[in-house]
Amino acid sequence: METITLGQNGPVVTPLCIGTWAWGDKLFWNYGNDYGPEQLKEAFIAALQAGVNFFDTAEVYGMGLSEKLLGQFMQQTQQPVQIATKFGPLPWRFTGQSVCDALTQSLKRLQVEQIALYQVHWPFAFFLSQKTLMNALADEVKRGRIAAVGVSNYSAEQMRDAHQILADRGVPLAVNQVRYSLLSRQIESKDILATARELGVTLLAYSPLAQGLLTGKYSIDSAETPTGARKIDPRFSKQGLQKIAPVISLLHNFGEKYDRTPAQVALNWLISQGNVIPIAGVKTAEQVRQNAGALGWRLNEDEIQELEKVSRPWL
Repeated sequence: METITLGQNGPVVTPLCIGTWAWGDKLFWNYGNDYGPEQLKEAFIAALQAGVNFFDTAEVYGMGLSEKLLGQFMQQTQQPVQIATKFGPLPWRFTGQSVCDALTQSLKRLQVEQIALYQVHWPFAFFLSQKTLMNALADEVKRGRIAAVGVSNYSAEQMRDAHQILADRGVPLAVNQVRYSLLSRQIESKDILATARELGVTLLAYSPLAQGLLTGKYSIDSAETPTGARKIDPRFSKQGLQKIAPVISLLHNFGEKYDRTPAQVALNWLISQGNVIPIAGVKTAEQVRQNAGALGWRLNEDEIQELEKVSRPWL
């Protein structure tokens, strides 16, 4: 299994990350209805069997339940597991101590003494300045409770600021977690990708399959109808699906060539960008195995360029 170092000298992880937003989330994902702890444990085991041991969670996922489930599952394996979780800079958190307290709670739920990657969930400052926040995170690196610092949804400028404050403390900024897929390439046009490369920051790409649009499951001719939040998403309308048809067609073509699914090709395209790790959300072992099929092979340069060209409307 190939690996990627987070940032300049952070933890070494797999080039695919398992997303656990759905683990415990009733509001958006209907946790407890058609899936529960049993299915999630099977997904966890399937990931380790596929050689993928990098998981992304957050304190707000399932109001802490996602972290708790991961903590329980990790206790039942001898294999090393790398966890990325997130701190939410909420309005009532306005001191460095609030960062320390939130981290303590995450460590308890995860039942670990150190978190591989601790990320700031969004860039809202409210009453907690970036300087106080980044210095508190640098303190935790020095204490050994986190191995690497990351941010999420930061603009190029915000990333530079965070990078500089941390650099003054001798701590590199390892990661910026952003929305990135063939159907969401704004990080390229907004200079986030170029800035990350310049600063040596790894990008974690969330929503890499655009909520399922890049799986090829939804098309104008398909009998598959969107459910839940997808029902009201214009991208899943007839016009939306017509617009993405050329992208899906090319994913199918390359999929046939490599004996892969459109989703596996879409994930491989992201990995091919270099220093980009897609976070594929899962609820079942089968989804894990499907996503792991993006690994162990690589699109060639011409194919990468063809996909880049056909997806330019989403820059």
